[in-house]
Amino acid sequence: MELRNIYTCFPGGKHKVLTLSYDDGKIADRRLVSLFNEYGLKGTFNVNSGLVDRPYTNAYDERIPVSEYKDLYTGHEVACHTVLHPTIARSPKEQMVLQVIEDRRKLEEALGYTVRGLAYPNGSCDDNVVDALKACGIRHARTVHSTLGFSMPSDYLRWNPTCSHKNEALDRLSEEFINLHKTQYLYMMYVWGHSYEFEIDNNWHVIENFAKKVGKKDDIWYATNIEIVDYMDAASRVQVSVNGDFAYNPSAISVWLEVDKKHIELKPGLTSTL
Repeated sequence: MELRNIYTCFPGGKHKVLTLSYDDGKIADRRLVSLFNEYGLKGTFNVNSGLVDRPYTNAYDERIPVSEYKDLYTGHEVACHTVLHPTIARSPKEQMVLQVIEDRRKLEEALGYTVRGLAYPNGSCDDNVVDALKACGIRHARTVHSTLGFSMPSDYLRWNPTCSHKNEALDRLSEEFINLHKTQYLYMMYVWGHSYEFEIDNNWHVIENFAKKVGKKDDIWYATNIEIVDYMDAASRVQVSVNGDFAYNPSAISVWLEVDKKHIELKPGLTSTL
């Protein structure tokens, strides 16, 4: 038997993925979503279903009505940010569950699809919160701890991003990401923030320049957080023969492998020759 190098790839045989995550569902998301759509970027938008009707002073603090979510965020992911944005690790366990499950319930009623992601409000997270998320059916949750790197997460419920858009290293990191070429690795760039910060800081050019630089690249997969989780979950279930000459994909989506530098699509529910 001759051994072969077999690697999991992202869709299309790609080895790089870019994902973005923006919190609070404020009015500036309209402009941000339009920008993402223009350059082919995908975002996860973490919103608070219970704060929409709260009074505001500054225009940028207005929140988008829940009734607008389905149309505005089409092609992107809407995820939980809890109902009222508490520092949730300080809450009783019962409140942890209610803050998440009620947010999820309200969002699902508005969107018509299951909501399985979250960003930790105020970055608040501990083991009790993670346990609550699991009980509520949440599959991924983003922290505020920047890695300044491009590795895949080891724990999707403690998902550390690469950096926020406010980080002065954003331009350097995006350049490094574009130039990554070693296909034996999977690379992820994950940028997060709040759209209203561009209004406060008067610096929409930061995200516009970023989108122009990293968007519409043939070797980058643009994905929401949940698309990454679901794809990697499907990839983990692929059954490869001992001889490496065929593989069975039991999932409902295609999974891509690189076999001796050749890209092969494993179509759902089928056995494919490698």
